[in-house]
Amino acid sequence: MADVATAAPLALSQTLATRADDIRGVWLEAAARELHGRTSRGELEREQAEIFDALVDGLRAGGTVVTDAAFDQLRGILADVSAVRARLGFTPRETAIGLFALKDGLYPLASPDTDIVPLLQLVDQLGLLTFEAFAAARESIITEQAEQLLELSTPVVKLWEGIVAVPLVGTLDSARAQVVMERLLNTLVDTGSEHAIIDITGVPAVDTQVAQHLLKTVVAARLMGAECTISGIRPQIAQTIVALGIEFGDIRTRATLADALVDALRSGRGARQKGLPA
Repeated sequence: MADVATAAPLALSQTLATRADDIRGVWLEAAARELHGRTSRGELEREQAEIFDALVDGLRAGGTVVTDAAFDQLRGILADVSAVRARLGFTPRETAIGLFALKDGLYPLASPDTDIVPLLQLVDQLGLLTFEAFAAARESIITEQAEQLLELSTPVVKLWEGIVAVPLVGTLDSARAQVVMERLLNTLVDTGSEHAIIDITGVPAVDTQVAQHLLKTVVAARLMGAECTISGIRPQIAQTIVALGIEFGDIRTRATLADALVDALRSGRGARQKGLPA
């Protein structure tokens, strides 16, 4: 015989199973009304069917709170739905309301013989879980987009046979410096280039931190057998470098990217391959 702890969820699961069509019908209408056509009716009905069946199964297995193992499948479904909604551009409210609308279908179940308060509380817990899953998915998407933008803003281009360039635009922080180094080294390996030009014309200011990032990138490229030239040293940047006491050592610097390219052609294999004068 079932004990008191399992009797309530088991009874609720039986009630939900018996009244499934009525509950899901009201739930579907309420959710569709709130979402204003943001998702197709067929897709919404499919999602609700999966959630409803997992809820019934969890209650039948004795689950009482959202963290119970009985609701593992339900939590997984809600996480997947929230992730999909986040990628489709739904708002947190639109995502959570799709679950909270289930209450509209549950209210008619209330009677002297059926206490639906635990069920309503469970729906509230599931709604909060949905919101948290949505927020986590959005955070992941934002991080992915930031990484993609970082890569797009740090191109490595082949200027000539044996010569590649990295035109930098904007601030060079630690995260971006790491991307610059990785992409430059990979390109040096892929192309077999012997000379790399790091152009900082588009970098608004060079401080000690930026200089350190540039020096580390040059050292890494040298370890790969490539010589580096830093171009785009404008008068203001030159004055700042001197004022800060930054030493570039034996690293070649040029005022413009064109000057750096000519220098690379004259000093490297590119001049011999194209018959240019040394």
